[in-house]
Amino acid sequence: MAHPGKRHAQFIAPDAFAGHTLFVTGGGSGINLGIALAFAAKGARVAICGRSQERLDHAVQLLKAEGGDAIGCQADVRDARQLADAFARTSDELGDIDTLICGAAGNFLAPAEQLSPNGFRTVVDIDLLGSFNAAQGAFAQLQRTRGNIIFVSGPMATMPHSAQSHVCAAKAGVEMLMKTLALEWGQHGVRSNSIVPGLVHDTEGLRRIFGAASEHDMAAHVPLGRLGSVAEIGDVALFLASPLAAYVTGCTLWADGGQGLPGSTFFNRIAGDFLAANPPRNQAR
Repeated sequence: MAHPGKRHAQFIAPDAFAGHTLFVTGGGSGINLGIALAFAAKGARVAICGRSQERLDHAVQLLKAEGGDAIGCQADVRDARQLADAFARTSDELGDIDTLICGAAGNFLAPAEQLSPNGFRTVVDIDLLGSFNAAQGAFAQLQRTRGNIIFVSGPMATMPHSAQSHVCAAKAGVEMLMKTLALEWGQHGVRSNSIVPGLVHDTEGLRRIFGAASEHDMAAHVPLGRLGSVAEIGDVALFLASPLAAYVTGCTLWADGGQGLPGSTFFNRIAGDFLAANPPRNQAR
């Protein structure tokens, strides 16, 4: 099955984001790295953060191969001081941040009755507290650049999903944080929006949640009849960060091929199958 996305780059000028500084939390892999690569390919200077230096180093190599400046800052989004250091380094080496991508997230399947308080807290801390820490920590730079924030959300923010009570609570919080910042920070010229990706081909999240489910089976439940690509999510982020979206703030943009329209029934079935084959042992993560 083809996974389009890269070919759409021709509609955006190669230097569209020249002089633009992007910062991506959780940028070492997956959708977040795909977003970083999309900006790097259009001339942006890119900083990424994450907990694994090895993963960051590999990602920076990929970003530099696109021809732009890139740095990797080891930081845990749950620690505001680590983020402050990463933001200061970014400003010193690449310039003030124009676009902040709040993408760091945690997820695993766990029925609520088997989910430990620590497991619940861990996801909320990474997704919600981490997003707040990043937004607040980058605010001074975003205010100077009149920049924008893009939160990587999920369908769990607005509809219940089985074995995802922790993620649903965290993502719902992220969505309201996004809208509140749009309301409060608009006066500073700072826009705030979110992207809700659907099923995206070849990502760790897809493998972790859907296990051995075939792409054909998953695609059958998407109205457009296929999975998305990380490049396509990158395209959406490019739009939201561009002057084309200069009057867009407080918006949740679904990039899911229509997957969310029928609800979460398909996800719930797959989650049940996955948990039956892989009973959760210890969710105190």
